[in-house]
Amino acid sequence: MTDDSKSTFGGLTVGKGVAWLVMGLFLAATLFPIYWTLRSALSTNQGLIEQPGSVLPIDANTFNIERVVTEVSPEEAAAAGGSGQNFDLLTALRNSMIVATVVTLGQVLFSAFAAYAFARLQFRGKNLVFAMYLSALMVPPIFSLIPNFLFIRDLPSWVPFTDDQFGWINSLPGIIAPFFLMTPFAVFFLRQFFLGISKEVEEAAVLDGAGHIRRFFQVILPMASAPIFTLAILTYVTSWNEFLWPFVVGKDEDVRVLTVALNEFKAQTPGTTAPDWTGLMAASFVSSVPILVLFAIFGRRVVDSIGFSGIK
Repeated sequence: MTDDSKSTFGGLTVGKGVAWLVMGLFLAATLFPIYWTLRSALSTNQGLIEQPGSVLPIDANTFNIERVVTEVSPEEAAAAGGSGQNFDLLTALRNSMIVATVVTLGQVLFSAFAAYAFARLQFRGKNLVFAMYLSALMVPPIFSLIPNFLFIRDLPSWVPFTDDQFGWINSLPGIIAPFFLMTPFAVFFLRQFFLGISKEVEEAAVLDGAGHIRRFFQVILPMASAPIFTLAILTYVTSWNEFLWPFVVGKDEDVRVLTVALNEFKAQTPGTTAPDWTGLMAASFVSSVPILVLFAIFGRRVVDSIGFSGIK
């Protein structure tokens, strides 16, 4: 008797065919929003109003991308459906890259320090301290917004790029500070991996006279490169997409990150007219390019790291 599930067509079984079809549908559903953003960016506002359901760009042109990347005259911007104000995307892109990079470096390094301490060091009340620290995962971030704001406002302004009158408000250090040190998830994530590393490896390093610092940098970190890389990618993307805190403390144009700049760009449209959707979609697409490039370059490494570190 022939098993239909094992029948082949051109070397492809029915089961594999169904699997590829389902995977293709998931891929199309994932990529379609990106395509729709690009399609809207290449269209005109008038075209979107007249043909909202068109799959292809309407009156295709690249002017919307040009006007969010370079300066154009107020008349040209207004004619394209905008408010006539220019959108300083490059400054916002620079600020987002600085914030995301510094936050990622700080979180990964200090979370690794804390995770190593909880995994390997022995001190009184360690499990209680770790449980209390993890309980912060249950606290919604909105609860800490006002205390963090008051703390950042009252910090001394001798730090570069801060304001004498408002402390660290409207400064890149003020945006970075609450996210720079370890987070409960990052510490828990790395601690679980450190606990799985054989103690015999460290004991061999102890016999060679290595202390905790040397063992951490020369033994633990090289063996934990996969989960650390995974954590770095997750932290970078999360920091890149952060909106509420940068919106509260960094609204000045010279310190705006991309998420805040996009919100301000949308707010520039006069209330009596439709939003500048083509310009907003152009800015959104351009601002997503760095993350798309990041995953294009490190995509395989991310998948391997997630699989190796046990994330399901």
